[in-house]
Amino acid sequence: MKIRLVLVGFMAMLLSGCAGEFNKVFKSSDYDYRYEYAKQCFALGKYSRAENLLIDMISLKKGTDEAQESLYMLAMSQYMNSDYEAASETFRKFFTTYPKSPYAERASFYVGQSLYRGAPEPRLDQTPTIGAINAYQQFLDFFPNSKLRPEAQDRLLELQDKLVQKELLSAQLYYNLGGYFGNVNSNTESNYISSIITAQNALKTYPYSKWREDFALLIMKSKFQLAENSSADKRLERYRDAEDECYGFLNEYPDSENKSIAEKYISKCKKVIGD
Repeated sequence: MKIRLVLVGFMAMLLSGCAGEFNKVFKSSDYDYRYEYAKQCFALGKYSRAENLLIDMISLKKGTDEAQESLYMLAMSQYMNSDYEAASETFRKFFTTYPKSPYAERASFYVGQSLYRGAPEPRLDQTPTIGAINAYQQFLDFFPNSKLRPEAQDRLLELQDKLVQKELLSAQLYYNLGGYFGNVNSNTESNYISSIITAQNALKTYPYSKWREDFALLIMKSKFQLAENSSADKRLERYRDAEDECYGFLNEYPDSENKSIAEKYISKCKKVIGD
């Protein structure tokens, strides 16, 4: 026990030294010595040093409890170094390899946490966001009574909101592009139709979204603009559809700040359709 305490104390002294000391440890063939040094690095928040040492420890300590601990510390070091993609893979590897480990619960949680930290803003590709959602859901399935459950659930809702925002931005983009051309053509119609379909699909997928009214507003506006920019043979039918959509919007959101838009559209539709 005394020898171990002396070793730990010596490690702490080395850690306060220069990079030359680290290189000596890194090249040392005394694996127990390197392992203890890596643990001290990790404990003192020197995660880059810990990561460099722990990568080899996983194979060198294979079949021991130290290999398991090394893999977990490696994953956490990568996470603390903001290398979230690598961290998610290492945490996943840990959970797959050691599903009964005392660290398994946190490793499963940190798969999702790593992907969450690396998830892009809503305008960009949301593949990492979907991966994070799946990871958190898997964590909740495996550990339904975990103390980390509330945090995982909060993250799930936040990530789902990001997916909804992505759909809202896409629908808004189609709507904006529809008006960009400024005259009746197939591109104009196609963009308004795409805006309608994107918004409608989002409402089906996320019926309780806080952006529900925003999607409904886009559908109403797109249907009206589609009617406005239609050829003669389609105008009457599309104005009727737009009018119905306006009434539906007012019924669902009678106190909406966009109420005047719906009323204005209804008035214009009636002039075309006739009372």
